[in-house]
Amino acid sequence: MLFSFFKKRTSKQLYTIAFYNLENLFDAQDNKFTLDNDFTPNGFKKWTTKKYKRKLSGLAKTILKIGHSTNRYPPVLIGVAEAENKFVLQDLLNTSPLNDINYSFIHYESPDERGIDTGLIYHQKYFKVLESNAIPLLVNNPDGIRDTTRDILYVRGLLNGENIHLFVNHWPSRREGAETTEYKRVTAAEVIKKKMKAIEVHEASPNYIVMGDFNDDPQSLSIQTLLEHSGLHNPMESLHIPNARGSASYRKAWNLFDQIMLSHSFYKYRKAKHSFDTANIFDHDFLKENKGKYKGNPFRTFAGKKYLGGYSDHFPVYIVLKYNK
Repeated sequence: MLFSFFKKRTSKQLYTIAFYNLENLFDAQDNKFTLDNDFTPNGFKKWTTKKYKRKLSGLAKTILKIGHSTNRYPPVLIGVAEAENKFVLQDLLNTSPLNDINYSFIHYESPDERGIDTGLIYHQKYFKVLESNAIPLLVNNPDGIRDTTRDILYVRGLLNGENIHLFVNHWPSRREGAETTEYKRVTAAEVIKKKMKAIEVHEASPNYIVMGDFNDDPQSLSIQTLLEHSGLHNPMESLHIPNARGSASYRKAWNLFDQIMLSHSFYKYRKAKHSFDTANIFDHDFLKENKGKYKGNPFRTFAGKKYLGGYSDHFPVYIVLKYNK
């Protein structure tokens, strides 16, 4: 049983907060309202219940271990992307070893045409949800037709009694080209900043955690737009080494699309509050390809049509907060 992980903590109380792109966590059932045909037994990917359960097992074991070299306790908050629906998230939490932890989740169906959404998994002992909603991201393609992309998940809750505002993101992809689609991700940054301004009308110095797969690197215009005049800091910027380290790899170059940003309030010592301790990419060897020309890359579930049986094409990222007694 894993409940003992949370019974007693050391004098230095640490809390891990993570983000993980789950790489197409689809069940094997056909949803007639979304473009999920590839992830069915007769579809392009030949996706079966057996493969689905294997993926769930790998993801569950990974989530349990995120950040364990810094903090031996499992994460208390995990933002996720590319989850098909609430049922796959429930299946994930019902999978060993996560089924021994008092996790719950928040999820809203988004207009994404493929049916992939964001969600937030939270440990009910440490985080109490006060409110949540899906913030629409309204952007059009160059032809004027709306891009049915993912909503931004907003959650307000109490982490060990401290009020926290969280945003979980999966910004529009670069599929049609990074420069061509850049305006969509800049718009997403502006949507978050608009919500933050609305919060600040009623609350002085709010605590923000903005996480996600932003489909842009720390130095990209969209991320810099988000940081500008927002009071946010990106502790992951220094982790990105394009020729050596990131959370996802494309054509032998590393990207750090997966990031977690914090308000400056977490960089102050405040009694009975949380402060920033560390940030990192969870890129342990068991999550990597161990041979061939892609050695060291994330061990993904698929490479095109070919089933590899891995975890995800992204590494998780995480921060650790220290609770100041």
